[in-house]
Amino acid sequence: MFDRDNPPLVRVEKLTKHFSVRIGAYGETRATVHALDDISFTVQRGETLGLVGESGCGKSTAGLTLLQLHQPTAGKVFFQETEVTGLSDTELRPLRQKMQIIFQDPYSTLSPRMTIGNAIGEPLWLHELIAKNRVQERIAELLDAVGLNPAFAFRYPHEFSGGQRQRICIARALACEPEFIVCDEPISALDVSIQAQIINLLQDLQETYHLTYLFIAHDLAVVRHISDRVAVMYLGRVVEMAPKSRLFSNPLHPYTHALLQAVPVPNPRQERQRQHTVIHGNVPSAINPPSGCRFHPRCPLAFEPCDHIVPEWREVESDHWVACHAV
Repeated sequence: MFDRDNPPLVRVEKLTKHFSVRIGAYGETRATVHALDDISFTVQRGETLGLVGESGCGKSTAGLTLLQLHQPTAGKVFFQETEVTGLSDTELRPLRQKMQIIFQDPYSTLSPRMTIGNAIGEPLWLHELIAKNRVQERIAELLDAVGLNPAFAFRYPHEFSGGQRQRICIARALACEPEFIVCDEPISALDVSIQAQIINLLQDLQETYHLTYLFIAHDLAVVRHISDRVAVMYLGRVVEMAPKSRLFSNPLHPYTHALLQAVPVPNPRQERQRQHTVIHGNVPSAINPPSGCRFHPRCPLAFEPCDHIVPEWREVESDHWVACHAV
């Protein structure tokens, strides 16, 4: 259980990330992709904050920019009340031990030329966290912690299944004994039968090692299972954030409401009787996002100020934040 009374472990203030790209048949036109625009949230120590939204809404960019793997265009990120934006690589190095990431694709994040023991042990050597004569012992401990045989340390990634590779990636993230881990869609590349095992493993590790997660996903059922609070993103902005029980029972933003209605019910009879809010149109381009509220071209509740005034990010009730003129 996370502690609401103490300062947050991670604090994000008005974080913005734009990418410069070239478009056209010959790349003759330069354009700007508005991947993130002015997002703010906190993550309490011991909490799992779920970050959800459609593909391309900026979820993964938010995680990578938070960890300074992308340099932000504007805004600030604080870890344990220390600002990490603007720090040099040398200054960031000690913080890297405390802030780790589990990537989406376990197939591409492990070098095919390294044994899994070397992949897990590399952070230990780079950060000089342990005596050389104890490295193999620590690698065995980490493999055992994620449910793999320590004897596998001398095998190569191609000898493992997708679920086993993701366990290896989790062990590598744990090697530095971090406090905060960004889980960037860690189960979306896995078979459904394996996903539940990885989710249960992440929850067990969180309890054992007192970890804090930013869990990025688009599967609302998984997010509801693992998260304490949920933040909803649309086209580079966070539109709603609340404790999961409140967000799933009483969504306030029209986009959140439509997302939750799109989740099918296992009972066919109940599914046929449900009311659905249909969102018409396609997601606008991040190169040329709409003015005002970015959801207004597709919103069933849109009215006069929505197309030219950006809605204020405000707390409408205790710990329930939303950016919508209609709320």
